[in-house]
Amino acid sequence: MLVVLQLIRVVFIVTGAIGAYQLANTIPMPEPLSKIRYSALILYIIIGIGIGYVLGGVIGRRLIMTLSWLEHKAQKLPTADLLLALTGLLSGLVLAWLVSIPFGYIEIPFLKFSVAIFAFVVLGYLGVRISLKKKEDLRLFMRAVPLPVAKPHVVAPGKLDLGTTKLLDTSVIIDGRIADVAKTGFIEGMLTIPRFVLRELQTVADSEDPLKRNRGRRGLDILKSLQNEPRLHLEILERDYPDLTDVDAKLVRLGSETNSPILTNDYNLNKIAELQGVQVLNLNELANSLKPVVLPGEEMFVGLIREGKEAGQGVGYLDDGTMVVVDGGRVHVGEEVEILVTSVLQTPAGRMIFGRMKS
Repeated sequence: MLVVLQLIRVVFIVTGAIGAYQLANTIPMPEPLSKIRYSALILYIIIGIGIGYVLGGVIGRRLIMTLSWLEHKAQKLPTADLLLALTGLLSGLVLAWLVSIPFGYIEIPFLKFSVAIFAFVVLGYLGVRISLKKKEDLRLFMRAVPLPVAKPHVVAPGKLDLGTTKLLDTSVIIDGRIADVAKTGFIEGMLTIPRFVLRELQTVADSEDPLKRNRGRRGLDILKSLQNEPRLHLEILERDYPDLTDVDAKLVRLGSETNSPILTNDYNLNKIAELQGVQVLNLNELANSLKPVVLPGEEMFVGLIREGKEAGQGVGYLDDGTMVVVDGGRVHVGEEVEILVTSVLQTPAGRMIFGRMKS
């Protein structure tokens, strides 16, 4: 980095000396060549070198810091976003070139050079920033543009189509099971967390209630785990809907506009999204579908831990969290008993098993 700084400083020193010399030639001086003129030229050049040395050091350090920051950001930037940023940069440089053309007729060369550099830096930077800020609008625009009919896209057996991103809501992040599912490889591709969901998670993490605060911090840890998962790409979406105050409503509208499924375990959000035609991937439904199937008439052992709501009932839980209600089990609370399954009730919140004492 020190070598780069010295090279930048040398460039500024040379530029300052040349600019000072050219500026001195535009100022009326005694003719013919005299000691006064030579002295004035040398003085201007020395001042230009001094200004170039100072500016080269200041701007060089800033430039090195900026380049290091850009390198760090570029390593984390998705390939699609990187290509979009390069396209924006190219557009900004072309616009800067067009803007700098009229200044080519200025008689002061140093000013012409300064204006050109300023235009290229500012418009190049704006091109990158605007392209990244508007990337979602560009994606929606590209989806709206009719494409020529091509062969249907066929996903090879055993392959997963990664064309659709999945939107995460606050509940599924705090729940934490999404990280375990991701580690198994059943979830791949892109996961998107909108900025308004991240703000809600941050609010929960900063809550004065210790329980809410711990849940929020757990959610932030889960996001970090997902970010480090090699099979996934976690993206923060800079989009908001100021006309809506409810986070769930914003999430449903975003899912509708981007045609992306919502990954959640919130029952109410599930129903609201389905009513508006938005696909929902409910983690609770996935967990329930993986629980072992229990049929009426089967025998099983369960430990009863408390009394039930109805007279004589005892309640226990299986290892996967399934509630088991046992008729006649009240007197056996605190014991592990053998029961006969009488019925199984599947609810949106989970599965419940009803049984009676085998004896």
